[in-house]
Amino acid sequence: MPAEFEKHRGCWMLFPERQDVWRLNTVPACQAFLKVIQAIARFEPVTVGVLPAQLATVRRWLPNHVRAVSIEYDDVWIRDTGPTCVVNSQGVVRGVDWEFNAWGGLFTSWDKDNQVARQVLEREELDRYKSSMILEGGAVYVDGEGTLIATAECILNPNRNANLDRRTAETIFKEYFNVVKVIWLPRGIYRDETMGHIDNYVALCDLGSRVGMDR
Repeated sequence: MPAEFEKHRGCWMLFPERQDVWRLNTVPACQAFLKVIQAIARFEPVTVGVLPAQLATVRRWLPNHVRAVSIEYDDVWIRDTGPTCVVNSQGVVRGVDWEFNAWGGLFTSWDKDNQVARQVLEREELDRYKSSMILEGGAVYVDGEGTLIATAECILNPNRNANLDRRTAETIFKEYFNVVKVIWLPRGIYRDETMGHIDNYVALCDLGSRVGMDR
């Protein structure tokens, strides 16, 4: 699994629609998302997933060079519901499709969210590895050189993987991510609704290549 700062082909986002989650009929959220989409699209290709009923409307709001596609989902958090992309030594990219249960059943429903990874991989014409492990994208962080960081609070939480122990989780990580070392932190930010996502307080950058230092 590459680090998130490594070269990639583009960015996927989902467009807000749920009025029970976003205030004022989603208007402020839509405006904010459009600004983020426009900012990212200055530097790399952006694909925006939109619910079928809203596709024509959202397409009119987006810049012409931003791709909009019809996709089914419950909410917008594609970092957690989308596929984990991995690449082999020949540069072939494939995606891992994890199980998703809305951060341990925090919101309902999540049936469509659990299909987001598959839909994205089909759109991108990438082969898929299917795992039975419940995992969100924000629950793990890698350095691209064989190390993965996660919290036991999240990965081993009974509301996600009740029958999973640390050793089994590490075996799954090594199999799907091709990492050789797993660093476990006991817990995440206090009372955060993700219950331990590592991406709330860990971020890595490729400092050596950016400033010309030896790695």
